[in-house]
Amino acid sequence: MILDELDRKILDFLKKDARKPFLEIARSCKVSGAAIHQRIQKLKESGVMTGTQVILSPKGMGYMTCAFIGIQVNLTSTSTHEEVFNKISRIPEIVECHHISGKYSLLIKLYTHNNEHLKKIIVGQIQSIPEISFTETFISLEEGFDRQIPVR
Repeated sequence: MILDELDRKILDFLKKDARKPFLEIARSCKVSGAAIHQRIQKLKESGVMTGTQVILSPKGMGYMTCAFIGIQVNLTSTSTHEEVFNKISRIPEIVECHHISGKYSLLIKLYTHNNEHLKKIIVGQIQSIPEISFTETFISLEEGFDRQIPVR
């Protein structure tokens, strides 16, 4: 889908506040509320916009440690990447999992309450998966920023 100026303005408004009323966006863009509603539907249908969500603050929820773990998978003749991925996906503290190239098969991001909790997850849940041969953990000291892709 090719975005025009109105689409980009709408997306910029929604990136800042996904709950902003369509009529406020319409007034700012000098178009009707119906036009905004139709554009947002078109953006959703085309896959440019996949929805809205509430973003929980990890620290506000008591998760004080953020870590990234590179996981090396060593498959046996009876196991698959999908099986390992399914086991990883059952660990609720893991919020992202990427299939990557290079030294590791998977890169995960997780939040834990503290370093002791992190150790329990690594040793008790991740490293106990038989197909995982090696992990390397990187603890985030501070998140510099987190942002959406630019609207151009």
